[in-house]
Amino acid sequence: MTSRSLNPPQPPNHSVHMSSGFEGDDRMSQQQLATKPTLARELSRKHSNMAPAGRPAMEFKNATRVQDSVTSIFEHRALLWLAAHLPAWVSSDQLTFLGFVAMFLAGCSYFLAHWHPVGLLLATMFLALNWFGDSLDGTLARVRNRQRPRYGFYVDHMIDSFGALFLMAGLGLSGYVDWRIAMGMLIAFLLLSIETYLASYTLGVFRLSFAKLGPTEIRILLGFGNFVLWLHPNIRVPGLSWRLLDFAGLVAIPAMGIMVVSAAVWHTAELYRQETQSQ
Repeated sequence: MTSRSLNPPQPPNHSVHMSSGFEGDDRMSQQQLATKPTLARELSRKHSNMAPAGRPAMEFKNATRVQDSVTSIFEHRALLWLAAHLPAWVSSDQLTFLGFVAMFLAGCSYFLAHWHPVGLLLATMFLALNWFGDSLDGTLARVRNRQRPRYGFYVDHMIDSFGALFLMAGLGLSGYVDWRIAMGMLIAFLLLSIETYLASYTLGVFRLSFAKLGPTEIRILLGFGNFVLWLHPNIRVPGLSWRLLDFAGLVAIPAMGIMVVSAAVWHTAELYRQETQSQ
C-alpha cells in the first residue's frame, strides 16, 4: 500500500499518437504563417488605393495652364532664370509664405497711405515682392522637379483669396478708393476665381489670364496708379469728378462681371455638350 500511495498509477502515454494527430495541422499553420506577410501586403496595397468612403481614389491630374497675358512671355523667361539662380536653401514654401506676407503688408501700406503718401510707395514695393514670391514658387518647384500639385494648387489659391481680401481692405481704408467700390472689386474677383477653379476641376483647363490681363498686369497697373497718386494725391479723371482709383474700380467691376458670366455660359455649354454626347 505504501508503494501504491507513493507511486500512484500514471495515465497512459499517448504523446506519440497526439503528435501524429496534429502533424497536418502544424504544417497548415506554418503555411498560413508563411503567407501572412503576403496577405498583409496585398491588403495594405488595396487599402492604399481606396478613398476614405471605401471608393477607389482618383488619380490627380494637373489642369492645362493657359497664360496668354501681355507680359507672359517675358515673365516666363524671367521666372525660369530666377529659379535657376536661386540658392539651394530657398524653397517653394518659403516663396509662397513671402508672397502671402507681402500682400498683407501691401494692404497695410494702403491703410498707412490714409495718413501719409509714402504708403503708396511701400504698397508698390510689396506688390513687387508679392509677384516675386507668388509667381516664382511654382516655377521653382517645376525646375527642381519637386512638385506637389494638389498641395500647391490648394495652398496657392487659398493664399490668393486672403491676399485679395487684405489688398481690397487696405484700398478701402486708404481714402483713395471708396470702400464700397473696393468691396465690389473683391466680390467680382472672388467670383472670377471661383469660376476659374471650377473650370479647372471639370474641364481640366486652368486659365490664368483674361483679355490679355493677368495678375502681373494688375500689379503693374496698381503700381503705376500708386506712383501717379504719390505725385498728385488729388488727381481726378479728366472731364469727370471721379478720383483715379474710384474710376479704375468702376471699370474693373463690370469687366470682371462680364468675364465671369461669359466664361460660365461657355463652360456650361461645353460641359453639356461633352456629357450629352457621351451618353
